[in-house]
Amino acid sequence: MNGFDWSFLAYDPERPLLFTQFYFWAFFALVLLIYSLIYQKKAARNAFLFLSSLFFYYKTSGLFLFILIFSTLADFFIGRAVYRAEGKKRKQWWVSLSVAVNLLVLGYFKYAYFVTDFLNSSLGLELQPVNHFALWANQAMGTDFVFDRILLPVGISFFTFQTISYSVDIYRGHIKPVKSILDFGFYVSFFPQLVAGPIVRASDFIPQLSQSYRLTREQFGLGLFWILNGLLKKVLLADYLALNFVDRVFANPSMYTGFENMMALFGYSIQVYADFSGYTDMAIGVALLLGFRLPTNFNSPYKASSVGEFWKRWHISLSKWLQDYLYIPMGGNRGGSIFSYGAMITILLVIGLLSGSLAGLILVAALLLGMGVGMALSPKFKLWIEHNVNLMLTMLLGGLWHGSSWNFVVWGGLNGLGLVVYKLWKKISPWSDKSRWYNRAWGILLTFTFITFTRAWFRNESFDQALFMIGHIGSSFQWDLIPEILVKTRAVFGVMLLGLIIHWLPSDFKQEYRARFSSAHWSVQLLLCFGSVVCAYQILSADLQPFIYFAF
Repeated sequence: MNGFDWSFLAYDPERPLLFTQFYFWAFFALVLLIYSLIYQKKAARNAFLFLSSLFFYYKTSGLFLFILIFSTLADFFIGRAVYRAEGKKRKQWWVSLSVAVNLLVLGYFKYAYFVTDFLNSSLGLELQPVNHFALWANQAMGTDFVFDRILLPVGISFFTFQTISYSVDIYRGHIKPVKSILDFGFYVSFFPQLVAGPIVRASDFIPQLSQSYRLTREQFGLGLFWILNGLLKKVLLADYLALNFVDRVFANPSMYTGFENMMALFGYSIQVYADFSGYTDMAIGVALLLGFRLPTNFNSPYKASSVGEFWKRWHISLSKWLQDYLYIPMGGNRGGSIFSYGAMITILLVIGLLSGSLAGLILVAALLLGMGVGMALSPKFKLWIEHNVNLMLTMLLGGLWHGSSWNFVVWGGLNGLGLVVYKLWKKISPWSDKSRWYNRAWGILLTFTFITFTRAWFRNESFDQALFMIGHIGSSFQWDLIPEILVKTRAVFGVMLLGLIIHWLPSDFKQEYRARFSSAHWSVQLLLCFGSVVCAYQILSADLQPFIYFAF
């Protein structure tokens, strides 16, 4: 008689736990079942959810689980040291240690190849990244881990930012350190948002650890609504557009007309929003059913009528994190800092080195000299430069947070440049009165188009590929083929149009149908759930598409 097959508990890199898999919902149902027996005991509840989250991360990332555990242990004890330290300088030292440890872990696993390629290309070296952790494990335990390449742990950009916020919030006096390592581990690893956000601040989430479980009937309905809403966004919009149009054009843009390339860019804008916001919708819904509130991460970003407004609506948890933990400490709109000056000079020198010519370095030196003279002669110009340097640095580092390539740096820089230009333009714009519908409509169209075209660098693998796609749109638009393309690709374009129409619906209307679903009879909710799931899985590809932000 064969024994019970426990292989479903093992890590399978080909089958990570995804919200679109039946396996995840079976896992969540089991979590809910056990949770219903212990939810009134806070310590047991938090410990159980911490262990469940560790299992979830193991099923998603395998032995990278130990990176998560290391980050949890390090910041738990550093946080206590920050709180106990006497004097501002000692507290600052411990906070600096927390930031350094987290950024070193993040930098090693995410940016080793990026830094190595830069050093090799600029200095003529032949460095090769080595996974020292795998090498040490092989030497110590006789294992056979791959050590000649460094893989990226899923969600590392998210949980390292969360642990940094913990020590900084303790330093700022916003929270006190968590007494239990299990409670802190639960905060760091809470499985609904662990691998793709939203980024949860310690000051927002940790107070919830000591609160009693409370879930009204309407809140249960709202949690269910967000899960279904996210699932339909992911499957009916994001995956459908990716598989049937967007991925094909990006894979070989020269095989398609400029019009199709342009529509693929707009399709990708819709796809990345539906994919990422779909994940966070489901994360918010799952967390709500467990009695925890996660922050809003999106607020209809394609309703934005300016680049500045867009970044207040898109990936809100990251935008606010960068603002509060990077932009404002650098000086914000008040002035510069040693970090902002040093970073500005470093970036300009890197640009000069990458140019590969003496003329590039001379141009950078002349620019720095001109800026220095202008700042010395005009305090107003100095403040303007410092403000915009802080803004550009924030956007450049935000771009680099998304991925370890120059494409992401360029994407962040273009968005930063868009913010700088918008701040200048709004002072003289004849269309600044957004109370007039046509001014707002024009602003929305212009912003959506600008954001979409910057995503040529976000989606393509190389700078040249992004430039080729943009150039191909201008050189091979082929107006005469548009009617034929519209007919041939009508289903895809219909889905894109439907997605935008739903996105642009008034917020009051959306709140109304959310409230109607939340307060509906359980039989109506069950019927709508069944219909939504059947519809989603009828369209769902056999080859499940991972969430885009898993790669960040």
